[in-house]
Amino acid sequence: MQYFSTRGAGPVSLDDALRLGIASDGGLFLPEALPRFDVANFDSAETIPEVAEVLLRPFFDGSELAGDLDAILAETFSFPIPATALPVAGHDVSLLELYHGPTVAFKDVGAGFLAACLSRLEGNIENPLTILVATSGDTGGAVAAAFDERPGMRVVVLFPDGRVSERQAHQLCCWSDNVLSLKVKGSFDDCQALVKGAMADPDLNTAHRFSSANSINIGRLLPQSTYYADASLRHFRRTGKRPGFIIPTGNLGNAFACIMAREMGLPIGPVILATNANRTIADYFETLEWLPRASLQTLASAMDVGDPSNMERLRHLVGEADVLREQVGIVSVSDEQIETSIRQDFAEFGFATCPHTATATHTYRQLDAGLADGHDWILVATAHPAKFETIVEPLIGGPVPVPEELDALLSRPAHSVSIGPTLASLAKVLG
Repeated sequence: MQYFSTRGAGPVSLDDALRLGIASDGGLFLPEALPRFDVANFDSAETIPEVAEVLLRPFFDGSELAGDLDAILAETFSFPIPATALPVAGHDVSLLELYHGPTVAFKDVGAGFLAACLSRLEGNIENPLTILVATSGDTGGAVAAAFDERPGMRVVVLFPDGRVSERQAHQLCCWSDNVLSLKVKGSFDDCQALVKGAMADPDLNTAHRFSSANSINIGRLLPQSTYYADASLRHFRRTGKRPGFIIPTGNLGNAFACIMAREMGLPIGPVILATNANRTIADYFETLEWLPRASLQTLASAMDVGDPSNMERLRHLVGEADVLREQVGIVSVSDEQIETSIRQDFAEFGFATCPHTATATHTYRQLDAGLADGHDWILVATAHPAKFETIVEPLIGGPVPVPEELDALLSRPAHSVSIGPTLASLAKVLG
Protein backbone atom coordinates (compact mmCIF):
# COMPACT_ATOMS: atom_id res chain seq x y z
CA MET A 1 0.00 0.00 0.00
CA GLN A 2 1.17 3.51 -0.81
CA TYR A 3 0.81 6.65 1.29
CA PHE A 4 0.16 10.21 0.16
CA SER A 5 0.34 13.57 1.88
CA THR A 6 -2.88 15.40 2.72
CA ARG A 7 -1.37 18.16 0.56
CA GLY A 8 -0.61 15.93 -2.42
CA ALA A 9 3.02 14.78 -2.10
CA GLY A 10 3.86 11.12 -2.55
CA PRO A 11 3.53 8.29 -3.01
CA VAL A 12 5.79 6.72 -0.39
CA SER A 13 5.82 3.29 1.24
CA LEU A 14 4.61 2.66 4.77
CA ASP A 15 8.23 2.26 5.82
CA ASP A 16 9.15 5.70 4.53
CA ALA A 17 6.01 7.26 5.99
CA LEU A 18 7.03 5.87 9.39
CA ARG A 19 10.61 7.09 9.01
CA LEU A 20 9.71 10.55 7.75
CA GLY A 21 6.80 11.24 10.10
CA ILE A 22 5.69 14.26 8.07
CA ALA A 23 5.52 14.63 4.28
CA SER A 24 7.94 16.75 2.26
CA ASP A 25 5.21 19.33 1.57
CA GLY A 26 4.36 19.66 5.27
CA GLY A 27 1.24 17.52 5.02
CA LEU A 28 0.33 14.36 6.94
CA PHE A 29 0.44 10.89 5.47
CA LEU A 30 -2.70 8.87 4.80
CA PRO A 31 -3.04 5.58 2.90
CA GLU A 32 -4.10 5.81 -0.72
CA ALA A 33 -7.38 4.14 0.25
CA LEU A 34 -8.71 2.69 3.49
CA PRO A 35 -9.45 -1.04 3.42
CA ARG A 36 -13.05 -2.05 4.05
CA PHE A 37 -14.15 -4.76 6.44
CA ASP A 38 -17.27 -6.62 7.51
CA VAL A 39 -17.76 -7.83 11.06
CA ALA A 40 -17.44 -11.38 9.72
CA ASN A 41 -13.83 -10.68 8.73
CA PHE A 42 -13.00 -10.73 12.45
CA ASP A 43 -14.91 -13.90 13.39
CA SER A 44 -11.70 -15.75 14.29
CA ALA A 45 -10.10 -12.77 16.05
CA GLU A 46 -10.65 -13.02 19.80
CA THR A 47 -7.78 -10.94 21.22
CA ILE A 48 -6.60 -7.42 20.48
CA PRO A 49 -3.45 -8.66 18.67
CA GLU A 50 -5.64 -10.93 16.53
CA VAL A 51 -8.02 -8.07 15.70
CA ALA A 52 -5.01 -5.88 14.94
CA GLU A 53 -3.54 -8.49 12.61
CA VAL A 54 -6.70 -8.51 10.48
CA LEU A 55 -7.18 -4.73 10.60
CA LEU A 56 -3.58 -3.68 9.92
CA ARG A 57 -2.40 -6.39 7.51
CA PRO A 58 -3.51 -4.41 4.40
CA PHE A 59 -1.55 -1.34 5.57
CA PHE A 60 1.65 -3.44 5.59
CA ASP A 61 1.25 -4.68 2.03
CA GLY A 62 4.67 -4.16 0.41
CA SER A 63 6.36 -3.17 3.67
CA GLU A 64 9.67 -4.60 4.87
CA LEU A 65 7.86 -5.13 8.16
CA ALA A 66 5.08 -7.36 6.80
CA GLY A 67 6.76 -10.52 8.07
CA ASP A 68 7.26 -8.98 11.52
CA LEU A 69 3.69 -7.78 12.04
CA ASP A 70 2.73 -10.47 14.54
CA ALA A 71 5.85 -9.77 16.64
CA ILE A 72 5.24 -6.01 16.45
CA LEU A 73 1.67 -6.47 17.67
CA ALA A 74 2.75 -8.78 20.50
CA GLU A 75 5.13 -6.03 21.70
CA THR A 76 2.50 -3.31 21.32
CA PHE A 77 -0.37 -5.04 23.11
CA SER A 78 1.51 -6.51 26.04
CA PHE A 79 -0.93 -5.05 28.60
CA PRO A 80 -4.72 -5.28 29.02
CA ILE A 81 -7.21 -2.77 27.59
CA PRO A 82 -10.46 -3.59 29.40
CA ALA A 83 -13.88 -2.03 28.92
CA THR A 84 -15.36 -1.77 32.41
CA ALA A 85 -19.15 -1.57 32.80
CA LEU A 86 -20.32 1.54 34.65
CA PRO A 87 -23.27 1.48 37.09
CA VAL A 88 -25.65 3.62 35.02
CA ALA A 89 -29.20 2.48 35.61
CA GLY A 90 -31.07 1.43 32.49
CA HIS A 91 -28.17 2.08 30.14
CA ASP A 92 -25.25 0.08 28.76
CA VAL A 93 -22.24 2.33 29.42
CA SER A 94 -18.62 1.29 29.83
CA LEU A 95 -15.22 2.86 30.34
CA LEU A 96 -12.46 1.87 27.90
CA GLU A 97 -9.37 1.87 30.12
CA LEU A 98 -6.39 2.85 27.98
CA TYR A 99 -4.06 3.51 30.92
CA HIS A 100 -2.57 0.12 31.79
CA GLY A 101 0.67 0.51 29.83
CA PRO A 102 4.17 1.40 31.09
CA THR A 103 3.42 5.15 31.49
CA VAL A 104 -0.28 4.68 32.42
CA ALA A 105 -1.65 6.68 29.47
CA PHE A 106 -3.24 5.77 26.13
CA LYS A 107 -0.17 7.02 24.28
CA ASP A 108 1.66 3.81 25.29
CA VAL A 109 -0.14 1.93 22.49
CA GLY A 110 0.89 4.18 19.62
CA ALA A 111 4.37 4.85 20.99
CA GLY A 112 5.07 1.16 21.56
CA PHE A 113 3.92 0.26 18.06
CA LEU A 114 6.02 2.98 16.45
CA ALA A 115 9.10 1.98 18.44
CA ALA A 116 8.62 -1.67 17.49
CA CYS A 117 8.40 -0.68 13.81
CA LEU A 118 11.24 1.83 13.67
CA SER A 119 13.66 -0.28 15.69
CA ARG A 120 13.27 -2.95 13.02
CA LEU A 121 13.64 -0.50 10.14
CA GLU A 122 16.53 1.46 11.67
CA GLY A 123 19.45 0.42 13.79
CA ASN A 124 22.39 2.53 12.68
CA ILE A 125 24.17 3.30 15.92
CA GLU A 126 26.70 5.56 14.22
CA ASN A 127 23.96 7.67 12.63
CA PRO A 128 20.89 7.31 14.85
CA LEU A 129 17.38 8.27 13.87
CA THR A 130 16.27 11.24 15.97
CA ILE A 131 12.66 11.02 17.12
CA LEU A 132 11.21 14.48 17.80
CA VAL A 133 8.14 14.59 20.01
CA ALA A 134 6.18 17.58 21.23
CA THR A 135 4.03 16.76 24.23
CA SER A 136 1.33 18.45 26.24
CA GLY A 137 1.72 15.86 28.97
CA ASP A 138 1.51 12.17 28.13
CA THR A 139 2.92 11.62 24.64
CA GLY A 140 6.53 12.38 25.52
CA GLY A 141 6.68 9.98 28.44
CA ALA A 142 5.15 7.17 26.41
CA VAL A 143 7.55 7.75 23.50
CA ALA A 144 10.56 8.00 25.81
CA ALA A 145 9.57 4.74 27.51
CA ALA A 146 9.04 2.98 24.19
CA PHE A 147 12.40 4.06 22.71
CA ASP A 148 14.45 4.06 25.92
CA GLU A 149 17.83 2.34 25.37
CA ARG A 150 16.90 1.11 21.87
CA PRO A 151 20.04 1.00 19.69
CA GLY A 152 20.14 3.44 16.79
CA MET A 153 17.41 5.62 18.28
CA ARG A 154 17.59 9.07 19.87
CA VAL A 155 14.52 10.76 21.36
CA VAL A 156 14.08 14.50 21.87
CA VAL A 157 11.06 15.37 24.04
CA LEU A 158 9.80 18.97 24.00
CA PHE A 159 7.27 19.98 26.65
CA PRO A 160 5.88 23.34 27.84
CA ASP A 161 7.63 24.40 31.04
CA GLY A 162 5.15 24.74 33.93
CA ARG A 163 2.16 23.45 31.94
CA VAL A 164 2.25 19.76 32.82
CA SER A 165 1.66 18.11 36.18
CA GLU A 166 4.64 17.43 38.46
CA ARG A 167 4.36 13.69 37.93
CA GLN A 168 3.99 14.11 34.19
CA ALA A 169 7.12 16.28 34.14
CA HIS A 170 9.09 13.65 36.06
CA GLN A 171 7.88 10.99 33.66
CA LEU A 172 9.16 13.07 30.74
CA CYS A 173 12.64 13.43 32.20
CA CYS A 174 13.66 10.14 33.86
CA TRP A 175 15.16 8.22 30.96
CA SER A 176 18.51 6.99 29.68
CA ASP A 177 21.17 8.85 27.71
CA ASN A 178 19.41 8.36 24.36
CA VAL A 179 16.51 10.58 25.56
CA LEU A 180 16.93 14.38 25.68
CA SER A 181 14.15 16.14 27.61
CA LEU A 182 13.64 19.83 26.80
CA LYS A 183 11.56 22.25 28.87
CA VAL A 184 10.34 24.85 26.38
CA LYS A 185 9.47 28.33 27.62
CA GLY A 186 6.12 28.45 25.88
CA SER A 187 2.97 26.44 25.11
CA PHE A 188 2.39 23.04 23.55
CA ASP A 189 1.73 24.81 20.26
CA ASP A 190 5.24 26.31 20.47
CA CYS A 191 6.65 22.82 21.03
CA GLN A 192 4.69 21.44 18.08
CA ALA A 193 5.83 24.34 15.86
CA LEU A 194 9.45 23.59 16.79
CA VAL A 195 9.05 19.94 15.77
CA LYS A 196 7.47 20.85 12.45
CA GLY A 197 10.03 23.61 11.83
CA ALA A 198 12.98 21.33 12.56
CA MET A 199 11.65 18.60 10.32
CA ALA A 200 11.14 21.11 7.51
CA ASP A 201 14.71 22.45 7.83
CA PRO A 202 16.85 20.56 5.27
CA ASP A 203 20.17 21.19 7.04
CA LEU A 204 18.93 20.07 10.45
CA ASN A 205 17.13 17.10 8.93
CA THR A 206 20.26 15.94 7.13
CA ALA A 207 22.37 16.31 10.26
CA HIS A 208 19.99 14.49 12.62
CA ARG A 209 17.77 12.21 10.49
CA PHE A 210 14.50 13.38 12.03
CA SER A 211 11.29 11.45 12.45
CA SER A 212 8.31 12.25 14.66
CA ALA A 213 6.41 10.24 17.24
CA ASN A 214 3.54 12.71 17.61
CA SER A 215 0.21 11.72 16.16
CA ILE A 216 1.33 13.44 12.97
CA ASN A 217 3.07 10.07 12.37
CA ILE A 218 0.76 7.52 10.76
CA GLY A 219 2.44 4.89 12.95
CA ARG A 220 0.67 6.33 15.99
CA LEU A 221 -2.80 6.15 14.45
CA LEU A 222 -2.82 2.62 13.05
CA PRO A 223 -2.59 0.78 16.40
CA GLN A 224 -4.97 3.24 18.05
CA SER A 225 -7.63 2.28 15.50
CA THR A 226 -7.19 -1.27 16.73
CA TYR A 227 -8.52 -0.76 20.25
CA TYR A 228 -11.62 0.95 18.86
CA ALA A 229 -12.10 -1.96 16.48
CA ASP A 230 -11.69 -4.47 19.30
CA ALA A 231 -13.98 -2.65 21.76
CA SER A 232 -16.71 -2.14 19.16
CA LEU A 233 -16.54 -5.76 17.98
CA ARG A 234 -16.79 -7.08 21.55
CA HIS A 235 -19.79 -4.87 22.23
CA PHE A 236 -21.47 -5.74 18.93
CA ARG A 237 -21.02 -9.48 19.50
CA ARG A 238 -22.53 -9.13 22.99
CA THR A 239 -25.47 -6.86 22.17
CA GLY A 240 -25.91 -6.64 18.40
CA LYS A 241 -25.61 -2.85 18.73
CA ARG A 242 -23.03 -0.39 17.42
CA PRO A 243 -21.71 1.51 20.45
CA GLY A 244 -21.07 5.23 20.43
CA PHE A 245 -17.73 6.56 21.66
CA ILE A 246 -17.02 9.72 23.65
CA ILE A 247 -13.33 10.61 23.30
CA PRO A 248 -11.27 13.26 25.14
CA THR A 249 -9.62 15.23 22.38
CA GLY A 250 -6.55 17.46 22.11
CA ASN A 251 -4.46 17.03 18.97
CA LEU A 252 -7.23 14.84 17.48
CA GLY A 253 -5.09 11.75 16.86
CA ASN A 254 -6.98 9.41 19.20
CA ALA A 255 -10.36 10.57 17.93
CA PHE A 256 -9.23 10.37 14.31
CA ALA A 257 -8.18 6.75 14.89
CA CYS A 258 -11.74 5.95 16.00
CA ILE A 259 -13.27 7.73 13.01
CA MET A 260 -10.83 5.91 10.72
CA ALA A 261 -11.96 2.56 12.20
CA ARG A 262 -15.59 3.52 11.57
CA GLU A 263 -14.76 4.50 7.99
CA MET A 264 -13.25 1.02 7.53
CA GLY A 265 -16.57 -0.61 8.40
CA LEU A 266 -16.17 -1.44 12.10
CA PRO A 267 -19.45 -1.45 14.09
CA ILE A 268 -19.06 2.02 15.60
CA GLY A 269 -22.01 4.33 16.14
CA PRO A 270 -21.90 8.05 17.01
CA VAL A 271 -18.53 9.60 17.81
CA ILE A 272 -18.45 12.61 20.13
CA LEU A 273 -15.33 14.65 20.81
CA ALA A 274 -14.92 15.96 24.36
CA THR A 275 -12.59 18.96 24.42
CA ASN A 276 -11.57 21.27 27.22
CA ALA A 277 -11.81 25.09 27.09
CA ASN A 278 -9.63 25.13 23.96
CA ARG A 279 -12.51 25.62 21.55
CA THR A 280 -10.79 25.61 18.15
CA ILE A 281 -12.64 22.51 16.93
CA ALA A 282 -15.95 23.42 18.57
CA ASP A 283 -15.87 26.89 17.03
CA TYR A 284 -15.02 25.42 13.62
CA PHE A 285 -18.12 23.23 13.77
CA GLU A 286 -20.23 26.25 14.72
CA THR A 287 -18.82 28.94 12.40
CA LEU A 288 -17.45 26.77 9.55
CA GLU A 289 -14.18 28.73 9.78
CA TRP A 290 -10.94 27.02 10.80
CA LEU A 291 -9.25 29.54 13.10
CA PRO A 292 -6.35 28.09 15.13
CA ARG A 293 -5.35 30.17 18.12
CA ALA A 294 -2.99 30.15 21.09
CA SER A 295 -3.82 27.36 23.52
CA LEU A 296 -5.30 27.99 26.96
CA GLN A 297 -3.95 26.32 30.08
CA THR A 298 -6.55 24.03 31.69
CA LEU A 299 -6.84 21.21 34.22
CA ALA A 300 -6.84 18.74 31.32
CA SER A 301 -3.34 19.78 30.30
CA ALA A 302 -2.68 17.04 27.75
CA MET A 303 -5.59 18.46 25.72
CA ASP A 304 -4.33 22.06 25.74
CA VAL A 305 -4.00 22.38 21.97
CA GLY A 306 -5.02 25.44 19.98
CA ASP A 307 -4.07 24.12 16.51
CA PRO A 308 -4.85 20.38 16.38
CA SER A 309 -2.68 18.82 13.67
CA ASN A 310 -4.97 15.93 12.84
CA MET A 311 -7.80 18.20 11.75
CA GLU A 312 -5.94 18.25 8.44
CA ARG A 313 -6.37 14.48 8.18
CA LEU A 314 -9.99 14.61 9.32
CA ARG A 315 -10.93 17.26 6.76
CA HIS A 316 -9.14 15.29 4.04
CA LEU A 317 -10.84 12.00 4.94
CA VAL A 318 -14.37 13.14 5.81
CA GLY A 319 -14.87 16.73 4.64
CA GLU A 320 -15.16 20.30 5.90
CA ALA A 321 -17.11 21.42 8.94
CA ASP A 322 -20.53 21.34 7.29
CA VAL A 323 -20.01 17.64 6.57
CA LEU A 324 -18.05 16.84 9.71
CA ARG A 325 -20.63 18.15 12.15
CA GLU A 326 -23.22 15.81 10.65
CA GLN A 327 -20.97 12.84 11.44
CA VAL A 328 -19.10 13.87 14.59
CA GLY A 329 -20.38 15.60 17.73
CA ILE A 330 -18.39 17.89 20.00
CA VAL A 331 -18.71 19.25 23.53
CA SER A 332 -16.38 21.82 25.12
CA VAL A 333 -15.90 21.25 28.87
CA SER A 334 -14.79 23.96 31.31
CA ASP A 335 -12.43 23.47 34.25
CA GLU A 336 -15.35 23.91 36.64
CA GLN A 337 -17.26 21.16 34.84
CA ILE A 338 -14.17 18.92 34.93
CA GLU A 339 -13.96 19.34 38.71
CA THR A 340 -17.66 18.60 39.14
CA SER A 341 -17.40 15.52 36.96
CA ILE A 342 -14.41 14.14 38.90
CA ARG A 343 -16.46 14.44 42.10
CA GLN A 344 -19.50 12.82 40.48
CA ASP A 345 -17.45 10.01 38.96
CA PHE A 346 -16.00 9.11 42.35
CA ALA A 347 -19.39 9.26 44.06
CA GLU A 348 -21.29 7.32 41.36
CA PHE A 349 -18.67 4.88 40.04
CA GLY A 350 -16.54 4.35 43.14
CA PHE A 351 -13.23 5.26 41.53
CA ALA A 352 -11.36 8.39 40.49
CA THR A 353 -10.99 9.67 36.94
CA CYS A 354 -8.30 11.94 35.54
CA PRO A 355 -9.22 15.46 34.31
CA HIS A 356 -9.15 14.30 30.67
CA THR A 357 -11.39 11.29 31.24
CA ALA A 358 -13.70 13.59 33.21
CA THR A 359 -14.41 15.55 30.02
CA ALA A 360 -15.86 12.34 28.58
CA THR A 361 -17.95 11.47 31.63
CA HIS A 362 -19.26 15.05 31.77
CA THR A 363 -20.15 14.89 28.08
CA TYR A 364 -22.06 11.65 28.61
CA ARG A 365 -24.11 13.21 31.41
CA GLN A 366 -25.02 16.12 29.11
CA LEU A 367 -26.31 13.98 26.23
CA ASP A 368 -29.87 14.70 25.24
CA ALA A 369 -32.36 11.94 25.95
CA GLY A 370 -32.49 10.79 22.34
CA LEU A 371 -28.75 10.16 22.16
CA ALA A 372 -28.44 8.76 25.68
CA ASP A 373 -31.35 6.35 25.26
CA GLY A 374 -30.82 5.53 21.60
CA HIS A 375 -27.29 4.12 21.86
CA ASP A 376 -24.98 2.18 24.10
CA TRP A 377 -21.88 4.20 24.99
CA ILE A 378 -18.18 3.58 25.53
CA LEU A 379 -16.40 6.43 27.32
CA VAL A 380 -12.65 6.63 26.74
CA ALA A 381 -10.34 6.86 29.78
CA THR A 382 -7.04 8.23 28.55
CA ALA A 383 -4.79 8.39 31.65
CA HIS A 384 -4.56 7.16 35.22
CA PRO A 385 -5.74 9.74 37.79
CA ALA A 386 -2.57 9.22 39.88
CA LYS A 387 -0.71 11.33 37.31
CA PHE A 388 -2.85 14.30 38.39
CA GLU A 389 -3.01 13.78 42.12
CA THR A 390 -2.78 17.50 42.97
CA ILE A 391 -6.02 18.05 41.04
CA VAL A 392 -7.91 14.86 41.78
CA GLU A 393 -7.17 14.13 45.44
CA PRO A 394 -8.63 17.38 46.87
CA LEU A 395 -11.78 16.81 44.83
CA ILE A 396 -12.39 13.24 46.03
CA GLY A 397 -11.16 13.89 49.58
CA GLY A 398 -8.54 11.16 49.67
CA PRO A 399 -5.47 9.65 48.01
CA VAL A 400 -5.36 8.06 44.57
CA PRO A 401 -3.42 4.78 44.69
CA VAL A 402 -0.28 4.98 42.56
CA PRO A 403 -0.04 2.08 40.10
CA GLU A 404 3.13 0.01 40.14
CA GLU A 405 4.23 1.23 36.70
CA LEU A 406 4.06 4.89 37.68
CA ASP A 407 5.68 4.31 41.06
CA ALA A 408 8.69 2.73 39.34
CA LEU A 409 9.14 5.77 37.08
CA LEU A 410 8.81 8.26 39.92
CA SER A 411 11.67 6.55 41.75
CA ARG A 412 14.08 7.24 38.87
CA PRO A 413 16.25 10.40 38.75
CA ALA A 414 15.07 13.13 36.37
CA HIS A 415 17.09 15.51 34.20
CA SER A 416 16.15 18.11 31.58
CA VAL A 417 17.39 21.19 29.68
CA SER A 418 15.53 24.50 29.37
CA ILE A 419 15.29 26.21 25.96
CA GLY A 420 13.48 29.12 24.40
CA PRO A 421 10.69 28.57 21.86
CA THR A 422 12.97 29.16 18.84
CA LEU A 423 14.45 26.89 16.21
CA ALA A 424 17.89 28.30 16.95
CA SER A 425 17.58 27.23 20.61
CA LEU A 426 16.58 23.74 19.56
CA ALA A 427 19.37 23.46 17.00
CA LYS A 428 21.93 24.49 19.62
CA VAL A 429 21.03 21.74 22.11
CA LEU A 430 20.83 19.12 19.35
CA GLY A 431 24.52 19.73 18.68
